[in-house]
Amino acid sequence: MQMVIDVFAQIFGTLWAHKLRSFLTMFGIAWGVGSLLLLVGLGEGFRTGNKRNLAEYGENIIMIFPGRAPAVPGSMNSAREYRLTYQDYLDIRKESPHILAIAPVLTSNDVHAVSEFASASGQLNGVEPQYNGIRFLPLKEGRWLNDLDETQKRNVVILGDEMTHHLFPGRPAVGSFILLNGYRFEVVGTLKRVGRGDDNMTNTRAYIPFQVMRSDFPLKGEEAYDAISMIYYQPRVADEHLLTQSEARRVIGRNHHFDYHDEDAFEGLDFVQQAKMMGTIFDAMNEFLGAVGLVTLALGAIGVINIMLIAVSERTREIGLRKALGATNRSIMLQFFAEGILLTLVSGLIGMGLAGGFMALLSNYNGPAGFDPPRLVFKTAVLAIASLTLAGVAAGLYPARKAARLEPVEALRQE
Repeated sequence: MQMVIDVFAQIFGTLWAHKLRSFLTMFGIAWGVGSLLLLVGLGEGFRTGNKRNLAEYGENIIMIFPGRAPAVPGSMNSAREYRLTYQDYLDIRKESPHILAIAPVLTSNDVHAVSEFASASGQLNGVEPQYNGIRFLPLKEGRWLNDLDETQKRNVVILGDEMTHHLFPGRPAVGSFILLNGYRFEVVGTLKRVGRGDDNMTNTRAYIPFQVMRSDFPLKGEEAYDAISMIYYQPRVADEHLLTQSEARRVIGRNHHFDYHDEDAFEGLDFVQQAKMMGTIFDAMNEFLGAVGLVTLALGAIGVINIMLIAVSERTREIGLRKALGATNRSIMLQFFAEGILLTLVSGLIGMGLAGGFMALLSNYNGPAGFDPPRLVFKTAVLAIASLTLAGVAAGLYPARKAARLEPVEALRQE
């Protein structure tokens, strides 16, 4: 025990005797580790933010909207507009075996909602019960729409979080009644808040049974009764998204009399494809961050090795004096081993602590859409600290071992 105390006393004495060199060494290691962790943390925030944004729409969603079908392929000047219809939805559901779930949607943005406490404006959506199995719509209170609401055309409504706060500030919403353009609806459910800040329109929406929306809030224009705003659907598995897209387009092209192979004739969003593109971006980002991390660690290791080699080489006379006084090679090696561990490990932990503290300060910062606050990646921290510690210890032990093998007289002669 006394030997351990003596070793650490000698280590701290040496570090204190070379305060500036010790500080600069520790600062360099801490800065390298902290910078690397902050860079990786920012990349991880970007990754998780985009994944969260995609997840808040739902899993493997494909959307199709009304479009314009060119009479001459590739010439949009000859295009004619077409509307999606409820019959399109029924035919796709019947004729597309690779589609797992599908739902028609009717939307209106000119609906005014009034409660006994306040009024609000937002988007009204007419949907069938299976819609919340496709879109991510977590319930906060009450229930979602069911088949009886649809078949009996009940005047019931589900409110998004923002709509709930506007119409029922600080008051219970479920069981209350609101007016939607003069029609009386019972609030049977409310949704949890989706997204951060005001960047998600889902919070300002209200949902009613599709058949009620079709009767009371139809789309405007000729032959609008059967028209719908969009169709949501999901493939059975993500890898079948192009196959299901082709099946849906084939039905729509047939029903509206145009070639479904014409890409210009369709408007929509494929979140499966977007997720794959994001995956490609994430892979490229991982390679970039990995390369930056390796360069950072290599530069840090070179710096540590250089400083340790110089520091130990300057102490050859000290090693010779200790050997002349009876110190063994083992005790000398133990001191330099402990000194290298202490210097590099403590510096790395300080860098990790500073980076973690800075990221904790940013934890409540709401950045742009798709960016979560940076977070500490523990695996990267362990790898960085372990690499620099290994480099520092090896750089200290090599010249120390070389000096310890010299005869005391030869070591004392070293300048």
